[in-house]
This record gives sequence, structure tokens and C-alpha cells, in this order.
Amino acid sequence: MRPDRRLLRAGFLLVLLALLTGFAIPAFHNQKMAVNAHVTGALNGLLLIALGCAWETLRQGPGRARLTRVLALYGAYTNWGATCLGAAWGTSRLTPQGGAGFTAQPWQEAVVQTLQVSLALAIATAMLLVVLALRPAHEPAAAMEHAQA
Repeated sequence: MRPDRRLLRAGFLLVLLALLTGFAIPAFHNQKMAVNAHVTGALNGLLLIALGCAWETLRQGPGRARLTRVLALYGAYTNWGATCLGAAWGTSRLTPQGGAGFTAQPWQEAVVQTLQVSLALAIATAMLLVVLALRPAHEPAAAMEHAQA
């Protein structure tokens, strides 16, 4: 079984960016949200690494594989990026706990909110595609034997 090197590289890069975010926490407007960005980046990087390791076991055609990869990459990186922006700008609309006590410009809230909604849809769709691609193999011979019995 060969892992998908592109997903592995993207995952390790995101973990590196998360670690660098950790060093920059004091520079953010909302440091609590910056900690969230640090942890979010690390976890999403690990998700990409796990997906890269499992890639060869997925039963999917080239089009669905491309869609799964793009959605997972978009969701993981946008999750980290939107949380960094939220920490830098002090947004709180969709993050009432992490952004408690902070307010940002309406356009900043709108940007972060749009990113958060789109990444949630992307990552949920990617994970659904992965679950479907991990379904058991259809074995026609076994199905025919079962039908004859």
C-alpha cells in the first residue's frame, strides 16, 4: 500500500504552519482564538496525513478521488486560515466562545463567516466521500452464491 505523497506533504506542511502559529500567538489580537488556530492546524494536518496514508484503500474513480482530495485540502487549510483571520481581526459571529469579548468590522465578520461555512461543507463532503469509498468491495461471486442458497 502506497500513501498519497501530495496529501502527506500537505498535511506535514499544515502541521508546520500550526507550529509556527503557536510561536506567533502573542502577536494576535485574540490570543485565545490564536490557540484555537494553532490546535486546528495541527489536527487538520494530522487528518490530511491519515487520509494520505489510507488513500490507496479507497475505492473511488479518478474524478471522485480528485474531488475528495480538493475538498479535504480546502477544508483543512481554510479551517486553519479562517481561524487565524478570526484571531487577527477579533471576529466572534460564528465563534462566540473563542471570540467572546471581541468585535470586528462587519466585512471582517462576513469574510470569516463565509470561509467557515464553506470549509464546513467541504470537509463534511470530503469525509462523506471517504466513508463511501471505504465501503466493502462488491463480490459478485459471493452475492450469487448467497442468492442461490
